[in-house]
Amino acid sequence: MARKASLSGFPEWLPEERLIELHVLEVLQRTFELHGFSSIETRAVETVDHLLRKGEIDKEVYAVSRLQADEASASESGLALHYDLTVPFARYVVENAGHLAFPFRRFQIQKCWRGERPQEGRAREFTQADIDVVGDGVLPFRYDVELALAVVEALGALPIPDFTLRVNNRKLAEGFYRGIGLEDTAAVLRSIDKLEKIGAEKVGTLLRDEVGADDDQVRLALELAGIRTSDTSFVERVRALGVTNDLLDEGLEELRQVVGEASRRAPGRVVADLSIARGLDYYTGTVYETVLNGHEGLGSICSGGRYDSLARKGNRTFPGVGLSIGVTRIVSRILSQGFATVSRSVPTAVLVTLADDDSWSQAQDVAAALRSRGISAEVAAGAEKFGKQIKFADRRGIPFVWFTSPDGSHEVKDIRSGDQIAADPAAWTPPAEDLRPVVATA
Repeated sequence: MARKASLSGFPEWLPEERLIELHVLEVLQRTFELHGFSSIETRAVETVDHLLRKGEIDKEVYAVSRLQADEASASESGLALHYDLTVPFARYVVENAGHLAFPFRRFQIQKCWRGERPQEGRAREFTQADIDVVGDGVLPFRYDVELALAVVEALGALPIPDFTLRVNNRKLAEGFYRGIGLEDTAAVLRSIDKLEKIGAEKVGTLLRDEVGADDDQVRLALELAGIRTSDTSFVERVRALGVTNDLLDEGLEELRQVVGEASRRAPGRVVADLSIARGLDYYTGTVYETVLNGHEGLGSICSGGRYDSLARKGNRTFPGVGLSIGVTRIVSRILSQGFATVSRSVPTAVLVTLADDDSWSQAQDVAAALRSRGISAEVAAGAEKFGKQIKFADRRGIPFVWFTSPDGSHEVKDIRSGDQIAADPAAWTPPAEDLRPVVATA
C-alpha cells in the first residue's frame, strides 16, 4: 500500500515502491526502444504563451518565478512548468528540425506538473512516458496504427490488470456533427467528453443549452457516442444512422484501419469507442484513451492522438501522432491494490561480514570482486557477533552473507535456507532470481 504523501499531490516512494516504479519505467523504455523510438528530454519550463496556445488549462499551470524578484529576473517572467510532454515536444521539433531525420520517432519519460485537485491517480507532480512519430509536411496514417500496437505491447508487459485501448477519430465525430447540422463541433466534443462523468441526460441538456441542438440532433449525437465495437462493425452502425459527410467518410476509413489491424494483432485489447472525444484542442484525427478493466474510475492510464498542426514553422508543418502513459497513475494503482510485489527492498545481494575490525579492508576486496561481476555487495559496518550481522542482513532483505576465515578461505550462506557453502569471490554467483530485486505480479 502506498503511503499518503505529507504534501498532497506530490508523491514519494519507499525503496520497495520505487523499485516497482523503476520496473515500470524499464519495461516501457525497453518496449519503446524495440519499436525504434529514440529517447529525448526537454526542459522542465516553457513560456506561458507557448503552453497555453492550445487548450484551456491556464488554471492548472504552475508559473515559475524567483522568490526575490528584481530587474535581473525580469527576463525570466512568463515561464511555467510543463503540464504535459506533447506541447514541449512540438517546440523541440520546430527548434531542432534541421538536426532530425523525419519521420522522427521519439520517446520521452519525464516529470510534469499540473495544479489540479489531488486524488488517487491524479497528482500535481507526476511522471509521463510518451511516444510520438512526427513527419515533415506529411505523416502516413499507418503510424496511427503502429503506435496503438506499440502501446498495447508496452502496457501488456506491466504488472497491471487487463486493459482496453479505446479509439475514436475526430474527423468521424466532427463530420457526423456537421452532417446533422451542428457546426460548433468543438462545443459538441466538449459536451460528449463529459458523457461518462455526468450521463447521457445531462449531456443532452448541455447540447441543447450550449450548442443549440434540437431533440433529433441530440438523439443522433448520443446514438453515435453509444457505438462501441471490438471489430470494424462500427462502420455499418454509423452508416445506419443515415448521416452523410465527406469528413465523416474519411474518419470512418481511418478508424477502420486502426481497429481492423489491432483486432488482428491484439484481439480484445483495442475497441472502437465513438464516445471518446479528448478535451485538448490540438487533436485532429485518431484519438486514444486506455482504461484498466474493472478500474474505470481511475480514469485513462494512456491517451493521445493525431495532431496535424501543433508543430509549425512558417509554412512548414510537422504533423504527428502520439500517446502518453500516466506512469504515476499506474504505479499508484499497482501499489494501492497490491498488483505487484518485489522480492526485496534493497539491491544488495550479499553482505560481507567482518570477523574483526582489522578485516575491513580485506572485506572490501571481496565486495569489489563481487561487484566487478555485477553482484551488488556491501560490507558490514562493524565487527559485531556474526548473529547480529546476519540479523542485520535479514532486516534489510539481503539474501546472502559472506564469511572469510583467518586462513583466507571463503563461505557464503543463504540466510533463508540456512545452506552454507565454500565460495570463491572471483567465481561465485547467486541464482539468477537473487541477483537483483524481482518484481512479480501478485
